[in-house]
Amino acid sequence: MYVCLCNGVTESAIRNAVDEGVRTYRELSFKTGCGTTCGSCVPVARALLQECLSETESHFSPPELHVVSAA
Repeated sequence: MYVCLCNGVTESAIRNAVDEGVRTYRELSFKTGCGTTCGSCVPVARALLQECLSETESHFSPPELHVVSAA
């Protein structure tokens, strides 16, 4: 799906950018050009960026540690 029609930025391009280390909308805009022409895609692009970041955090969050007392 196209997110930014003006610059031809797709959902997969945004997901790939996050996989490559993009963490802010400014970084996303710089890397992909998303939102740099008319700006109408900015709300959708920001929402998708946050969704991707949330997915990334859940995949790489440390496992829960359980304290076991030595009795």
